[in-house]
Amino acid sequence: MSLLDVDDIDVAYGDLQILWDVSLRIEEDESVIALVGPNGVGKTTLLKTLSGLLEPTSGSIEILGNDISQLSAEEIVEHGFVHISEERNLFGDMSVYQNLRMGSYTQRDSFDDTLEEVYGMFPVLEERRDQKAGTLSGGEQQMLAIGRGLMAQPKLLALDEPSGALAPQLAERVFEKIEEISDDVPVLLVEQHVDRALEIADRAYLLENGRIVTSGTGDELLESDHVMDAYLRG
Repeated sequence: MSLLDVDDIDVAYGDLQILWDVSLRIEEDESVIALVGPNGVGKTTLLKTLSGLLEPTSGSIEILGNDISQLSAEEIVEHGFVHISEERNLFGDMSVYQNLRMGSYTQRDSFDDTLEEVYGMFPVLEERRDQKAGTLSGGEQQMLAIGRGLMAQPKLLALDEPSGALAPQLAERVFEKIEEISDDVPVLLVEQHVDRALEIADRAYLLENGRIVTSGTGDELLESDHVMDAYLRG
């Protein structure tokens, strides 16, 4: 049984169709699955559909064999799919600690243990625990967004452009944390840094014009002439 099984979904905003016949699969023993492609081709739309913010017009989405296509976003979190959006959506006037507590609303009984794990992974969050989230640096806010997602104890963590707007050194720290997280939780990674995403990916899908055009291991896509010409050369 696959962890995530997406089968031939179509997604539209009103009369404007964004995704056509998109299928992908993630197994429980995989670490990082990358979803790459140019801006505006539907990568974020796909994540929003998987997380219940949009409904597919056709096709199915299953987590561990359970169809989640028509479930609410909250119900999908309870099934183990957690989506960290590009905007991070932190509660800026609330403290770091309060943001983390909000992330655990589906897993309240294990809050203390999970909080200790998150602090262990992101020590800066413990140092800033009483600081308002809106006053953190960009890198710290990204760590908080990821940490808050981990508080829900996901079976699959989806990250949308986690290195966006970060300086190269901070972006590299984020990639290192993603690799660390993926030792325990599979990560579905949407990322504009195509080369770095493919370097850490077990498998990858290339999305163009609303369709999956190729897939393979991260190394296979790195060596693909199409990917090299479109995204890595020049």
